[in-house]
Amino acid sequence: MTSTIARRHPVDAHVGLRMRRRRRELGITQTQLAETLGVSFQQVQKYEKGLNRVSASRLFSLACALKVPVDYFFEEMERRAAKPPSPLTTGGGEAGDQA
Repeated sequence: MTSTIARRHPVDAHVGLRMRRRRRELGITQTQLAETLGVSFQQVQKYEKGLNRVSASRLFSLACALKVPVDYFFEEMERRAAKPPSPLTTGGGEAGDQA
């Protein structure tokens, strides 16, 4: 059985840590934040632990709720924590893509 920590992606863990830090700075409980976001407090816990990935739309709502820009959640992240994707190639776009 793999440990919980082994399954967390470093970026998700970092976003969760930043989320928790800002929530505490504002004196907001997990329950209060959950109500604002329309999720359970357990979901907020999972986001903060990096166990569940925060979607782009939820990240935007989270940034609004915590009164920070979206890039706040990625500040102080070491570049090595994020495995960069393979470079995009040109000329072989998907069907329907237009330049």
